[in-house]
Parts: sequence; structure tokens; C-alpha cells
Amino acid sequence: MEYRRILIRATNWVGDAVMSIPALEALRERYPGARISILARPWVAGLYGREPFCDELIPYEAPRGWKGLGEKNRLAAELRKRRFDAAILLQNAFEAAALVRWAGIPVRIGYARDGRGWLLTHPIPTPLEGETPRHQRFYYLELLKRARLIDSYPLDRAIRLYGAAAAAAAGRERLQRIFGSRRVIGVSPGAAYGGAKRWLPERFADAALQVARERGAGVAVFGSKDEAPICNIVRGRIEAEGVASASLAGSTALGEFIEMAAACDVFLTNDSGPMHIASALGVPTVVVFGATDEQATGPTGEHSRIVREPVDCSPCLLRECPIDHRCMTRVSAERVAQTALELVGIERANR
Repeated sequence: MEYRRILIRATNWVGDAVMSIPALEALRERYPGARISILARPWVAGLYGREPFCDELIPYEAPRGWKGLGEKNRLAAELRKRRFDAAILLQNAFEAAALVRWAGIPVRIGYARDGRGWLLTHPIPTPLEGETPRHQRFYYLELLKRARLIDSYPLDRAIRLYGAAAAAAAGRERLQRIFGSRRVIGVSPGAAYGGAKRWLPERFADAALQVARERGAGVAVFGSKDEAPICNIVRGRIEAEGVASASLAGSTALGEFIEMAAACDVFLTNDSGPMHIASALGVPTVVVFGATDEQATGPTGEHSRIVREPVDCSPCLLRECPIDHRCMTRVSAERVAQTALELVGIERANR
């Protein structure tokens, strides 16, 4: 089937949005002449602006669930006017299927989850464990394959944001206003899913200090507004040692974060949305993993390194550790710093 106007309902979490990028690229390759519009929540919309698979961003700001029916009705009417040929739902929620059905889009493709199969013209069975490779990016690629929009997909292609070069140029200008001409180490000590995913902020500070002193760099600490206390611990510890540092927690929109992350010399992080972005930008990225599974949600490509301590209870996939958080407390700052310096050395040698 050939489609000229395609609507994509994007996922709501930054990490998932990054991991869906290969599917969006595959869709562009399959439909090079189609107009692809992406319906996205404001906090993920900034991811798509520079990407060649996105012709249009449509903000989705209505409240979740049954709230905001008036806003949803107005959006459905707007989508109906655009006469989309097909809607592809990367988000799994019932609401996503109801909206595109309400908008009268004739072809509605998505996984048959959350009781929404009857709203879809193409309800796709969810892959069972072992039917696809473990990494989450294949979940979205498999949707396209099972819907017969693509025949196959590569197993070894890394996730990349192709607007990285333009983002880095803009990011360097932003960072120069804070740090002057020195290099910048990026640090993201938070993680939205829960405390079990977070390495100790003091160790982030100590690792960043070692790398910054070796590289003659300042340290930019990134996070959400809610993560400001953690970010301030990192910033304060670094500044107390005489190294320039700034906390940008809660002060950057996603697009601004992408630009500044793209300009970083190296990025230290937990398993988080910022991890996915930094890695996809091709920035040397060092990730501390503990409660979660790097084979399912880890960074991809040669620019990233994972640091994890092999303990029997990891990965547990819990939000909070019920014991002593040994998967994280046994990871030293020295180990993370050395991994970062080795990675930056490899990157420099390959240029």
C-alpha cells in the first residue's frame, strides 16, 4: 500500500522516542515522497525537529485519559481536515487509537494492546519474548514489519540523530556563554524511573572531576526541575574543588539540551533519556547500569561504554532497591573516569 500523508503518534518517554528512531528512518526509506507528520507531547517534540524523517511536528497537549475531551475533540477535527492516509501508533495507549479513530483516519496501525484492537484497522500482535532481538528499538521496527510496511530491518545499525552536527554548532555557542572556550564534560545524574537506576551523585562528581582535570574542561550538570537537588550536589562538589561547573537542571527545553549535549567532550550518565540522546548524537558516552538491562535499553554504537558491577540481583528492573543498592555502590568513580578517558582517547585517535 502506498501512502502520501502519514501520521505518527510518538511515544511519551524520551528514551523510548530515541529508540523508535530506526523505525521512523525505515518508514522514510519506504515512503521517500510521503509527508510524515509526528504527533508528540511537548517534552519529546524537540527530538524530531532536525531529523529527515519528520516533515511536520504537531503538538499534543491535551490532558491524559478522559480529561480534556474538548481539546481532544478539537485535535481530532484538525487531524480530520488534514486527510491523513494512515496513522502509525508507536505509543501503546488506548487513547492514541481512540484519537485517530475519532479523526477518521482510514488506516490505523498499532500493537493490539490496552484493549484497543477494535479501534485499529491493523491490530498487530505484540511480539512474544524471543520473537525479536532484545533491544527495544526492534519492538518498533517489528511493528512496521508485521504491518507489512517494511520487509526486514538491519540488526546492527546504531541509533543516530542525523541533526547532530547542526545541534553541536548551536550547543557550542550556548556552552561558551557559561564556560568560555574550554571543553565541557556533560553529566546527567538523574533517572526518571526511580532511585534504583541512579548512581551516587557524589561519585558522578568525583568521576567528572577526574575527567575535567585531565581534559582541562568545565562540567555541565543536566537534569529536570525535580532533579535539581541531585544536580546541585554534583555541581557543589565540583566547584568546591576549583573546577568550573554549572547546574542546568530545569532550565533547558529538550531541544536546548540536545544542542548542548551534542557539544560535550564526553557524557557521564545513568540509564536515562539523556543517555539515549547523548549516545544517538555520537557523543562519547559512559553509562552506569545497575537495576536495568543494557541488552534491552542500552546505548548503541561504538561511541558508548557501559559500566556495570556483576551482582546476582541485577538486573532486577525495580524502581527502588530493597537491599543495599550494591549494583551501584560497588561502581567506583575511578572506574567510570578511566572508562571515559579511554573512550575519549579512542575517539581522538580515530579522527
